[in-house]
This record gives sequence, C-alpha cells and structure tokens, in this order.
Amino acid sequence: MSRRATLDTGHPVLVTVAPLLERVGATLVPPEECAPDDVPLVWEGATLAGVRLPAPGAETDQGIDRLLSDVAAEFGCRLADLPRDEKQRAVRLLEERGAFSYRKSAEKVAEALGVTRFTVYNYLNRTRS
Repeated sequence: MSRRATLDTGHPVLVTVAPLLERVGATLVPPEECAPDDVPLVWEGATLAGVRLPAPGAETDQGIDRLLSDVAAEFGCRLADLPRDEKQRAVRLLEERGAFSYRKSAEKVAEALGVTRFTVYNYLNRTRS
C-alpha cells in the first residue's frame, strides 16, 4: 500500500507565495514528489514543498491570455470590437495588471485589439505620460 503525499497549503510561507506561483503558472508539489528541476521551498530547515515551473513559454500564453480574457469580460465584448478610446483604456488596464511583463505581450495584445504592435506602444506611451 503506497502512501499518498500531502501538502499543507495552509502554511504561511505557501500562502504567501501562492499568488506569485499562480501568476507565473507554477504549481506546488509535496516534498516527496519533488523532481530534480523543481525548486524546493525550505523553511527552518524543512522542505515545505517544491515549486514546479511550467514548460518554457507556457506561462506566457496562460498568463497573458487570462489577463486579456479578464479585461474583455469587463468590457463585455471582444477587445477588437472596442472603439479607439476604449482600446486605450484596455491597454491601460492591462499595463496596471502587469500584462506587459510577459514575453511577446505587445504582439498578443495587438492581436486581441485588432491593431498593430506600433499602435499598442503608442497607447502605452500615452498612458505613461
């Protein structure tokens, strides 16, 4: 009979890192299931869990797609269907939520808005000035 590994997700350290892990698409694994590529989370000499990072590129698609979907839901329509001033507002919201910290985010945002990457950069410059 094999014992199933359990993870105390209520530990304060794990609660603290949970939003970061969700943002980058990582998952927690019990210490007994840590693979060589997992990052151990050690607290006071004990391994609480391992952090399993997503495959390269996976976190970019998942994170940016989720942000685009959330902003579209707030506007109640496809981002490409928004008028120009609302597209500028959408870019501002995406920047506030960290969308442009992902690789190739300007391209993904431009595609979702139905504009060029150059236009997205112009919207960003307006927002930042």
